[in-house]
Amino acid sequence: MNEISMKINADELIRLALKEDVTSGDISTDAVLKEFKEGTVDLICKQDGIVCGLQVFERVFKILDEKTRVEFFVKDGDKVAKGQHIAVVTGDMRVLLTGERTALNYLQRMSGIATYTHETAALLKGTKTRLLDTRKTTPNMRLFEKYAVKTGGGNNHRYNLSDAVMLKDNHIGAAGGIKEAVAAARAHCSFVHKIEVECENLEMCREAVEAGADIIMLDNMPVADMKAAVKMIAGRALTECSGNVTRENVKNIAETGVDFVSSGALTHSAPILDLSLKNLRPTEAK
Repeated sequence: MNEISMKINADELIRLALKEDVTSGDISTDAVLKEFKEGTVDLICKQDGIVCGLQVFERVFKILDEKTRVEFFVKDGDKVAKGQHIAVVTGDMRVLLTGERTALNYLQRMSGIATYTHETAALLKGTKTRLLDTRKTTPNMRLFEKYAVKTGGGNNHRYNLSDAVMLKDNHIGAAGGIKEAVAAARAHCSFVHKIEVECENLEMCREAVEAGADIIMLDNMPVADMKAAVKMIAGRALTECSGNVTRENVKNIAETGVDFVSSGALTHSAPILDLSLKNLRPTEAK
């Protein structure tokens, strides 16, 4: 996420988050600070993990006041430890106080996802299976959450409904069957779009292969059936496992030989990484 993409894609979302937190002023800060006073505050890590979202954290303060300065001692993707001093923020103390919670919300959430993803991806080392996220993201947080997955060592599935064709059970029902759904998708979409079909059993997998699906999702299938499906598909399509994937079962799933495993838990169940802004003080005169 570079500075250009940040301003094009992220600024509007960050502004909405700030508007949610400030409707008619920060009355606590306004009560104790009537005018500009420069101050400095420390960003402290309170848990071991993977840090992610530093640019977003900084941008919150920059949107409030471009003169705010942030000095980082780590970068996105770095391992951080409990008690580690990872940044110093300097600027108008009113801005530091008003932006604190929004900035930390982004940083804690993104770091938590990166940490959880890193721990899950580590379980797949030694296999050919790649870890994917899903669209089970927090509304208006997808940009940030999917970036956090990549930072943690995972991979992104489609970003939204415009990216790729995924024919689920209800699409198949609406079309009248797998063959009909795949044919309709081929006729409707550009040749650059891959077609993925969600299958719940071996017979559906067989139909999807015969219909020419590019990717076959093995949805909530027992591990034994997944292994049989991978053998039956035999490389004629890519395979993806999905449905109730957790850190406890991901290694067993990978051992079936699937190409990808997607886990909504990466974004909907990752706990935050605890971080805090502490020791706000007037900036020392130079």
